[in-house]
Amino acid sequence: MFHRRVQSISYLFELVTRKYSFQKLTGGGAIELSYVWFSTGSTLTEVPRKLKRNERKPLVKTFNELKREARLKRKERDDVNEISLHPPHNGLLVKGLIPVAHKVLAARSELVSCVSRVASSIAIYSCRLCEEVHVGHPPHKIRTCDVPGSLTNKVHTWTRGGVEHVLPVVESFHLYDRIGRAVSHNERLEVDRIPAIVELCIQAGVDIPEYPTRRRTCPVYSVAGRIMDFEKKFPKEESLGEDIYAYGFWEKKSSTHHNKSIEFNSDNLNAVATQGMKAWETMRYEGSKLMEKYVAQTCGYCSEVQVGPKGHRVRDCQAFKHQMRDGQHAWQEATIDDIVPPVYVWHVKDFEREEPLEHSLSRYYGKLPAVVELFARVGARVGEQYSSLMREDVAVPELDELKLVV
Repeated sequence: MFHRRVQSISYLFELVTRKYSFQKLTGGGAIELSYVWFSTGSTLTEVPRKLKRNERKPLVKTFNELKREARLKRKERDDVNEISLHPPHNGLLVKGLIPVAHKVLAARSELVSCVSRVASSIAIYSCRLCEEVHVGHPPHKIRTCDVPGSLTNKVHTWTRGGVEHVLPVVESFHLYDRIGRAVSHNERLEVDRIPAIVELCIQAGVDIPEYPTRRRTCPVYSVAGRIMDFEKKFPKEESLGEDIYAYGFWEKKSSTHHNKSIEFNSDNLNAVATQGMKAWETMRYEGSKLMEKYVAQTCGYCSEVQVGPKGHRVRDCQAFKHQMRDGQHAWQEATIDDIVPPVYVWHVKDFEREEPLEHSLSRYYGKLPAVVELFARVGARVGEQYSSLMREDVAVPELDELKLVV
C-alpha cells in the first residue's frame, strides 16, 4: 500500500514538472503560471561530458567484439591460407565513395569560407586558460574554468577568438601508401601533416597533386595474417622522378587546393549562414559514410588522430600513463567527432539581449556546436537534431524568480 502511494506521488510530481513552467513576472508583480504541454516523446540530450585525465574515450566497438576480432586474427596467423580482401582493405578504392569524398572536400572548403565571412561580424571569445569558447557579445559569466592556473572563483579570462576556435583543425600524417607500414618515430619530421578530413578524402579517391598517394591496380592479399603485395612498388607508368616522393611534401610548391576559399557576391549574411549550415551537415554526414569503410585511429587519452587502418608509432603522447606506453599512443577506432570535433558553446535564445548568461541559471541554458551557434545568430535555421540540446522547451526564470523555482 505504501509502495503504491509513493509511486503515485512520484508520478504526480513528474507530471507537474512536465506540464508547468514559470514565465516572467507580470506588470502587477504577481507570478503568472502558464499551462504548457510538453511532448512525452521528446528527450533531453546532454552534451558529451569532458573526460577526466585518467578516463579513456568511449570505444566504438565493445570489448567482446574486439576480443572476437583478435581471436580471428590469431587463427589467420596459425592457418597459412591466402585470404582475399575487399576494398578498401585490399588497397583498392571503393568506387561508390569517390564522389562522396569529392563532396566532403567541397563542403569543407565552403564551410571554412562561410565561417570566415560570418565570424567577421559576430564576436567570438575564448578563454586564455582553458578551451572554453563563447559566440556572441557579451561573454557568459558561468564559472567553469577549473584548469591549473585558473582563478579561485573559476571565472573565465576572456580574449577575442577567431575561426580556429570555432572550427578547430585536427591534423594527421599524410600516407603515401595507406596499407603500408606506419610512420616511425624517426620519420615524424619527414612526413607532412594535413587536416585529417582532407587526408580521409585523399585516401577515399580525391587526387591532390601536392599530396601524392599510391593508387593500386592489383589488390593485396592476406597470408597467415600478413599483407602480401604482389604489385611492384612503383608501376611502369610511374617513375621515381621529381613528381613522386614518399615524404617531404613541404619542399614542393604549396597549394591551397584543400583550403581554397569561396567568395560570396551577396552581402546577405543569412544566405551565407544557411549555406554554411548545409555545408556543415553535409561534411559530417558524408564524412561518416566514408568512415564506415575507411577507418581512422585516435588516441584514447589525447586528441591525436591518424587516418588509416593503423596508427603511427611516434612517441609524443603526454596523456595519462604515457610512461607505461613509452610515449606511444593508445590507439582505438575514431569517429567523425574525433576528425571534425564539435566545440560546444552555451546557446543564447535571445540574441538581442545585452546581459551575459548567469552562473546561477546554467542548468536552464542549452548548448550547441560553435559553428551552429554562429550561423544561428545571423538567422540560419537550426536542424531538428539539435532541438534536444537547445532546451527551447525550458523557460529560463529571471533572477528574482530563481528562489521560487523548485
